Amino acid sequence: MQPVSDLLIDRKRLKSKLTTWRMLALAGLFAVAVGVGNRFGGGAPSHIGRNYIAQISIADVMVDDAKRDAMMKEILEDTNAKAVIVQLDSPGGTTFGGETLYLQLKEMSKKKPVVGVMRTLCASACYMAAMGTNHVIARESTLTGSIGVLLQSFEVSRLADKLGVGFITIKSGEMKDAPSLSEPLTEAQRAVLSETILDSYEHFVKLIVENCKLDDATVRKLADGRVYTGNEALKLQLIDGIGSTDEALAWLNTAHKIDPKLKIIEIEPER
Repeated sequence: MQPVSDLLIDRKRLKSKLTTWRMLALAGLFAVAVGVGNRFGGGAPSHIGRNYIAQISIADVMVDDAKRDAMMKEILEDTNAKAVIVQLDSPGGTTFGGETLYLQLKEMSKKKPVVGVMRTLCASACYMAAMGTNHVIARESTLTGSIGVLLQSFEVSRLADKLGVGFITIKSGEMKDAPSLSEPLTEAQRAVLSETILDSYEHFVKLIVENCKLDDATVRKLADGRVYTGNEALKLQLIDGIGSTDEALAWLNTAHKIDPKLKIIEIEPER
């Protein structure tokens, strides 16, 4: 028969092992929780309480995005985010999407330095958004510009006639369904739509005049819808410099005394 003292020792050893495994299990769960937070919560747990440089990426077609808006507000209010680098790689998007991001970056640039880095493509609404930063740079081969506003549609009335298909449209006014798929655009409808497009275009031109310090006549000459390489854009004063992330960090250090050794944290919209 095993002595009582040995039984007590065995129980203590077993209890110690159980405690160790419980501690390891809890540590594992905590690591998973942090990993999920970093992946789906914008990376917040990794920079709480520390100064850092926030980096955000604007890619694909730009549209209204409530989760991106929430991310921008979080960065704006985070006193630990000492600067912001915006990686821009988009063909553009809606006028609303471009203007919203422009206003958000403009507000942010009043509280902390914001530098835009154009990558492969930053055109149309993306270029508009870039105007909200304090400083914008691109590679020499970057395509940018495409300053203007576009509305495209099509109508299939002749095709429908060949197929023997008829459309039934009941509307309160001539402009209600313009542009329509079922009938050609009238001159009056074209004139009204052109006024709307030109109004958005005038707003776009005004933003460039204000932010690039160019006169109105010069901007209108440049804003005919064409794209420019980064090298051309620099010569035309549509951007401020040539480079990428390293040059962005150098500018932040030179112009705003931001330590280039600060950790860069990629912030993403919450998924």
